[in-house]
Amino acid sequence: MKIWDGFHLSILTWNLYMGVELPPLFTSTRDQIPNLVSKVYRQFLATNLPIRVKAIAREIARKKPDLIGLQEAVRWQLIIPNYRKVTYDFVQLLLIELKKRGLDYEVAIQNKNTSVELPDNNGNLVRLLDRDVILVRKGYRIKINKRMAKHFKTNLIVQIAGQQIEILRGWSSIDIQLEGQSIRMINTHLDTNSDIQIYQANEILEGPAKTKLPLIVTGDLNSNAHNNDTPTYRSFIDIGFQDAWEESGNGAGNTCCQDPDLLNNVSNLTSRIDFILFKNGWKSIQADTVGDKSSSRSYSGLWPSDHAGVFSKLLLKK
Repeated sequence: MKIWDGFHLSILTWNLYMGVELPPLFTSTRDQIPNLVSKVYRQFLATNLPIRVKAIAREIARKKPDLIGLQEAVRWQLIIPNYRKVTYDFVQLLLIELKKRGLDYEVAIQNKNTSVELPDNNGNLVRLLDRDVILVRKGYRIKINKRMAKHFKTNLIVQIAGQQIEILRGWSSIDIQLEGQSIRMINTHLDTNSDIQIYQANEILEGPAKTKLPLIVTGDLNSNAHNNDTPTYRSFIDIGFQDAWEESGNGAGNTCCQDPDLLNNVSNLTSRIDFILFKNGWKSIQADTVGDKSSSRSYSGLWPSDHAGVFSKLLLKK
């Protein structure tokens, strides 16, 4: 939509929550694994992905963003020997729910990050694939010219069943053509460990973000904008990135975190770690959080995610 001497582009970023906290697995012994895996998988089932995805789609449909950056867009699988494989694919389920609401999105690119397969105490295998995904709304005259994805060189190493496992994270990006202008969007989910996190941020800043193209970075940086506990957020701002929330949001804009079971009565969001950042010509004219109001909850009472999403309408001046 042409506005003055430029055009609008609307963006949403949202950590969808894999449905359970995994750290109890990170210090486990081989003997402990089956019981812990069963416990983790049951906790995932209790946070009811098929129900939550309807609430998430409802929130997205209210904003109708042109581009969406998703984190923890996971795929869970329960492999039952001699029977079947039960799959919960967050991306597939979300695309279906969005289409029911008249919104047609496609996967532009995805990071396939950490993948683990472990036995439970029932003789089954539980498989988890963590992904970050960029979705593009179809029919908005957006042409994708280039797609890139890469794992970080620096990642957290944990012990699972006595073996060292690398918790892979990374970034993905697309270069799009809109109104004759080339634009780059980068999506990422940085580690919670602040020392590792800053190395990962620098890989983005020295890699795909080193461009003169109008640039948007979405994601869960795990760096709180409200304080200096982790310097990662500030490292983006210090080299010229602007924050959509700082420019056009109202209030604290907190995005993290609800209780792991998503059943806390009052919202527990106390930190702002999810961002839409931009540089090279953009201006934010609107910024809102989504999924953080009581009306956002599923009919079963679950919050859509342990994070709120962030929406922004950006203007690029020609």
